Amino acid sequence: MQSVDVLVKGRGAVGSSLALSLAAQGLSVGMADAAEAARSDDVRTYALNAASVALLTELKVWDGLPADAVSPVYDMVVCGDATEAETAGRLSFSAWQQGVRELAVIVDAAALDAQLATALRFSPHVRQVSPDTPAALTALCEGRQSAAREALGVAFEPKAYGHRAVATRLVADRPHQGVARQWFGAGGEVLALLPFERPSPAHSYGLVWSCEEQRAQALLAMPAPDFERELNVATGGAAGQLSLGGPRAGWPLALARAGEVSGPGWVLMGDAAHLVHPLAGQGLNLGLGDVAALARVMAGRESWRPLGDERLLRRYARERLAPTLAMGELTDALQRLFAQPSPVARNLRNRGLDALDQLTPLKRWLTQRALGL
Repeated sequence: MQSVDVLVKGRGAVGSSLALSLAAQGLSVGMADAAEAARSDDVRTYALNAASVALLTELKVWDGLPADAVSPVYDMVVCGDATEAETAGRLSFSAWQQGVRELAVIVDAAALDAQLATALRFSPHVRQVSPDTPAALTALCEGRQSAAREALGVAFEPKAYGHRAVATRLVADRPHQGVARQWFGAGGEVLALLPFERPSPAHSYGLVWSCEEQRAQALLAMPAPDFERELNVATGGAAGQLSLGGPRAGWPLALARAGEVSGPGWVLMGDAAHLVHPLAGQGLNLGLGDVAALARVMAGRESWRPLGDERLLRRYARERLAPTLAMGELTDALQRLFAQPSPVARNLRNRGLDALDQLTPLKRWLTQRALGL
């Protein structure tokens, strides 16, 4: 069996981007998984930061995306769970005020996957191989249920939130104007509207509604008119009248971090290495950050050092420790903060949002971190 320099297990956005990044360095890359067929019911959207867009542009993937698969976010409004008798609890971000072109870009997940698959087909150093193909380095990008990670005996014990994310596409009766909206509700519920162009240009949103398991299951099972009524009550008409524009899907939420993300001849990347709550929209950004970091480590390695050298791979592990740990802790802390039911806690957190809204330097620092700059 012919060997490869790097064997990539996992054909999602992280694994595909890694294969393209390392192939661009002249390394031979084997993909252990075949590309999945496009699904008509795929309602996923990704919120990508500037660093992720830069990586995909460098890989010559970004510019090939259809125009209606990409929507910039110019403003973001975050609302707390204050009652009418309490402080407002509102935080807003503006790309113009922060001196950036956009705060994020919302991308159709299926379109990005398709464009990555096309790029892989035209990469001369990437080929489809058997999962047991010999390789100097194996990159495990299989997601949270990684069988290869389990076979290595790496600790990975998700802390379940008892919540499920409900996702779908929506159509509004007025233009979104590039504004993303987020509401924190009782019990740690988080509802996010991501401005999008599909199925109706300038009037669509990607919805991610994270709530307790029982409520999420009820939302998924509701007839469309009942779901739309619940949705419009929750958003209070801030984005106009919303209606369903696609099927609904759901997945359980958890916080997790692998005990080790590298070892002799292997690395963990993306959701196989870390899980975070989706309230900040940073899941794929963290995974693409893993890709960029490993590509830098491989490009800067000594000529005599093997690709799978354990000390070499520790450089990758050290570089990714702080950003992934910080994002996991931040999203977990925010979720737990808004899950506190007491009126005192509710009043304090909403006052905190209002206070932060007035601190322009801190908002700029947070924006830079979120953009990956």
